[in-house]
Amino acid sequence: MNVLVPLPFALPLLGAALAMISRRRETWLRVLAPLVGAGVVAAAAGLVAAVARDGVIAVQMGGWPAPLGITLVADRLSALLLVVSAGVLLAIMLHAVGEGAGGLGRHEPGVFYPAYLTLTAGVCLLFLAGDLFNLFVAFEVMLASSYVLMTLTPTAERMRAGMTYTVVSLTSSILFLTALGLTYAAAGTVNLADLSARVDALPPGTRSALGMLFLVVFGIKGAIVPMHLWLPDAYPAALTKVTAVFAALLTKAAIYALIRVQTLLFPHEHGSWIMLALAAGTMLVGTLGALTHDDIHRVFSFTLVGHIGYMLFGLGLFSVAGLTGAILYLVHHIVVQATLFLVSDLMQGRTGETSLHRLGGLAQLSSFIAVLFFVPAMSVSGVPPTSGFVAKLALFQAGLGEGRPLAYAVTGVAVLASLLTLIAMSRIWALGFWRPRPEGVPEPPAEPPDDESYTRGGVRVMQSVTAVMVVAGLLIAVFAGPLSSWSRRAAIDLLDPSAYRQAVLSGESR
Repeated sequence: MNVLVPLPFALPLLGAALAMISRRRETWLRVLAPLVGAGVVAAAAGLVAAVARDGVIAVQMGGWPAPLGITLVADRLSALLLVVSAGVLLAIMLHAVGEGAGGLGRHEPGVFYPAYLTLTAGVCLLFLAGDLFNLFVAFEVMLASSYVLMTLTPTAERMRAGMTYTVVSLTSSILFLTALGLTYAAAGTVNLADLSARVDALPPGTRSALGMLFLVVFGIKGAIVPMHLWLPDAYPAALTKVTAVFAALLTKAAIYALIRVQTLLFPHEHGSWIMLALAAGTMLVGTLGALTHDDIHRVFSFTLVGHIGYMLFGLGLFSVAGLTGAILYLVHHIVVQATLFLVSDLMQGRTGETSLHRLGGLAQLSSFIAVLFFVPAMSVSGVPPTSGFVAKLALFQAGLGEGRPLAYAVTGVAVLASLLTLIAMSRIWALGFWRPRPEGVPEPPAEPPDDESYTRGGVRVMQSVTAVMVVAGLLIAVFAGPLSSWSRRAAIDLLDPSAYRQAVLSGESR
């Protein structure tokens, strides 16, 4: 176990170093990066099996006892999200390999692959971090890589979006470092397990202030309304394969961190009504914004913002049922949101367009792409029997089971947001796939282009990867029973962190 726990973080870092050394050999990079990604998936799967067998697993790096050293922890929540995220990262990597040099400048593949692997390392470290400082380090590793990925093949719009993204990210990082310092000053430790035992001794005002500061920090990173304004401008400007990674994982990483910190450190000062109010506002603002835009990437980005509210809704309920629904929704949304952007990349590859005013006739042009879009679009809308319906049903049941008027109201908002999402997805379906091609817009070729950067073999790889992602989304619904059981046990562990504390502080897996 001492090797298995850090392996998902260490392996992509080693891969990134090898990729930098051989950055001018693109063919080698296109082999190395997927192999490293597959290794991360295998290590994550092994960690899930180990957690299922042994419970919480904690490793003290360098032999320093907790809470003095660096602690990596794998429990049911982190192991589940780690294996799902690793699978999605591998799929997007394979999609990028299939696309070849498409969208990248002459020397940029040698930058893309190392940056992507470093981002993978940051994501894995975030899920395994057992202290606030390494949680901060994980975000910085992710953000440093994302700055590079955001501005690949620079254009004026992309550079403006990159500047916005960088300024907002640095602001949230400064706030995070401030919160970390204040926490250490108040409690004398940054180890999460140790903090969970010490926080109760702090004055109530201090606990509440720290809890709200962390809510703001992760609210900015997670694009919770009203701290969301940066996301719809930044994400659509990046290359589509980059946006797919950002949409799938960066905001969900922030929500994971918020769940971890609020349940471990501030269970009595979680501000349930504040989170429920923010959840309702996030759902409404995001889904209404999706209805007002013409570019499909902006529609998807606003949908992403809106559906962050569902996860915050589950956390705000602060019950086993609510957290179970939030975990299910995290898993569902990581897969489905990435799939939507991969499908949009296929759509853009065939037509060269992302504007709904210029799209049309895609169903006739490629019925396969139409099916690939329809399934995740219905899933994100919560149409039964998709994974989105399973996750939303769990949240609706949790909200109605609370017996509080505010929980009832937010449940109603969640239902309304689902209907608005369905309208937004139906609008893309009707205008982009079934409407005839608008007059004055050049007809796309009957077959995909066949050139150095976008070969037919590469298109088949991209289509195959996207199809696998669609099937993965369906499998979440098929295996909803075991997944719900695992998520429920993870939720119970979150609300009763005694096993987490014992595994970290005593060195015993539980």
